[in-house]
This record gives sequence, C-alpha cells and structure tokens, in this order.
Amino acid sequence: MFAVLRQDNFAYQLVYLLHIAAVIVAFASAFVHPRLGGLAKRLPGDAARALNQTIVDGSVKIHFPALALAGVLGVAMIPMSDSAYEFSDPWISAAFAIWFAMLAVLFLVLIPAERSVAREPGDEAAYKKAAMFGGILHLLLVLMLIIMVWKPGV
Repeated sequence: MFAVLRQDNFAYQLVYLLHIAAVIVAFASAFVHPRLGGLAKRLPGDAARALNQTIVDGSVKIHFPALALAGVLGVAMIPMSDSAYEFSDPWISAAFAIWFAMLAVLFLVLIPAERSVAREPGDEAAYKKAAMFGGILHLLLVLMLIIMVWKPGV
C-alpha cells in the first residue's frame, strides 16, 4: 500500500490530491448545513426561506457535484495504481456500494427534504427528515473512511 502512496507517478499523486480535496469540499457542507438549518429555524419567514434556499443551493451546486467527482477520481486511481489495487478487491466493491448509497441519499432524499424546509421553514417534520438524512450521510462517510483507511480484504 505504501508503494502506491509514495510512487513517483505525478499523475497518480495529482488525482489522489484532487480525490481528497473533492471529499473535503463534498463533506464540508454536510457539516455546515445542519448548523445553518438550526440558525434558520430561529429566523422570521422570509429570512428562514432565504437561508434554507442557500442550503439547498449548496447541496445541489457544491455537495452533490463534489461527491460525484470524488468517486470518479477514486475510480480513476484504480487503474493508475500499477496493479496495487484492482476493481475486484472487496474493499473497492464496498466503497462503490457506499458511494452509490451516498449519492442516492443526497440526491433522492436529502436535497428534496432541504427543498421542503426551504418552502415551509416552519415545517418541523421537514426539518427532522433533513436532519435524519444528513445523519445517514454522515454515517456513510464514517463507513467510507473506515474502508479507505483499513482496506478490508487487502
């Protein structure tokens, strides 16, 4: 594994750097948005709508594209690893499954929940859904980090 991390392949190292940067960008908002949502709950109607719409915009324009890019870059690293990693490795299959789950949770349920909150800032059920789906996304991130660090099956 350390041979892959220390290789003199500039292209691999660049893709690796971009992969990590994309993950940081993707999940920065996942940790900031819940705090902003809590602040929005205390604001009057139009201000709450505006802040909640900012959260939605961040999810659509930053969080989702960065998460998609992180996965694409991770996939690109596999053939660049000089056979250190293979698509058939169990940890890579698990990472694929978690990445697809993250994309699905974000795009199919979290963003729609955030949109509901932006439309009706006083809807407590919508806030709870957004919080729940955000929490699920955080759990998936922890699972992904465990897989990326320990690489089970290697």
